[in-house]
Amino acid sequence: MGPLPKRKHSKGRRDRRRSQDALVATNLVQCRNCGEMRLPHTVCPSCGHYQGREVVSMDKAAAKK
Repeated sequence: MGPLPKRKHSKGRRDRRRSQDALVATNLVQCRNCGEMRLPHTVCPSCGHYQGREVVSMDKAAAKK
């Protein structure tokens, strides 16, 4: 027989452990310009386009990094 807990875990401790079960994966959509996967309603990190127009110039963004 294996080891058993000495005291009962509280409902709060049990529920905090189970809180991670409700997490879902983030939703990704395909960029219309380059086809990379990105978060919805955000500027594409690879090409800098948002809703069909260039919002962030990627040559400036690459120079900062």
